[in-house]
Amino acid sequence: MIRLEKRPTPSRFWVAATPLIAVVLTMIAGGIMFAILGKNPFDAIRIIFWDPLFDPNMSAYSRPQLLVKAAPLILIAIGLSLGFRAGIWNIGAEGQYIIGAICGAAVGLAFYPAAGWYIFPLMVIAGALGGFLWAMIPAMLRTFFNTSEILVSLLLVYVAQALLAAMALGRLRNPEGGGFPGSRNLAQYPAASNPELFAGTGIHWGVVAAFIAVIAAYVMLQRHILGFNIKLTGQAPRAARFSGVSPVALVLICMGTSGALAGLAGMFEVAGPSGKISIDFASGYGFTAIIVAFLGRLNPIGILLAGLLMALTYIGGELAQFMLGLPKASIQAFQGMLLFFLLALDLLSNYRPRLVKREGA
Repeated sequence: MIRLEKRPTPSRFWVAATPLIAVVLTMIAGGIMFAILGKNPFDAIRIIFWDPLFDPNMSAYSRPQLLVKAAPLILIAIGLSLGFRAGIWNIGAEGQYIIGAICGAAVGLAFYPAAGWYIFPLMVIAGALGGFLWAMIPAMLRTFFNTSEILVSLLLVYVAQALLAAMALGRLRNPEGGGFPGSRNLAQYPAASNPELFAGTGIHWGVVAAFIAVIAAYVMLQRHILGFNIKLTGQAPRAARFSGVSPVALVLICMGTSGALAGLAGMFEVAGPSGKISIDFASGYGFTAIIVAFLGRLNPIGILLAGLLMALTYIGGELAQFMLGLPKASIQAFQGMLLFFLLALDLLSNYRPRLVKREGA
């Protein structure tokens, strides 16, 4: 029989190898799923992972889109990773993403049709503040009433989705839209839009913010006392308390930071690629970012690479739906397999399997 023995310290080999093995196993399991659906698994895997980058007929469009899709995932995942390292589980980043988009769009539309350099910076502040305040609800409830931030933050996603629908049908609806739900197109309002900074590259202010967040998080975790306290709390909570780390302050900082970054991601998305507040604006980035955070081992550099990989599955998945007729749910299941295999294999980082003889009765 096989017995799991706890390792004295996590295995460096398995910590590094687990994400790569999880990707390979996801390709294999995904290929089997595509074959069951009656599609050629090799064609599906090629279209998802290879064609968006190297097919000359597709790469001109897909490569810029890689940064567009990756930016919100990286921004949200960076914020989530700080809390996850400290044992603070913000599962409601999708709601904070939605509220950030609503607040940012509301500020931009409030100035319509004025032109001014100050409008977009005010939208950035509003988006970050909206996500921050929405994340403060579960943070404060955990701090003062010891409620589960997992449940509260997750349930608030559905509240945010209801607010999104109300805004798309009510206060933010385009008065010139003929009664159809949705706001004005911010991409057609230069003072409130988030266009490409360099034509044909996909780089907009959200991409810039994502790279800044990666650098800032890396420096903080490696060089700042706050980063040390976050890591210490996650690895040894009792030692953190004895060293003077305030659990209350840490919850508020980690939840607030993750909420603000998720709100920023929503604001950059609504002012750029999405363009407007609509009922179906929620794209699931807040949930997918959880996969990105763990696939990147909660490390800022790893999250950057994992965000690009997950963005590739988004783009390749859309191509596979169009070219092979794959259902959207199968692509979502394919992405979910990444987290499943990652968490399953993560057991080997902390435990060593041993073959032992079964003892007689």
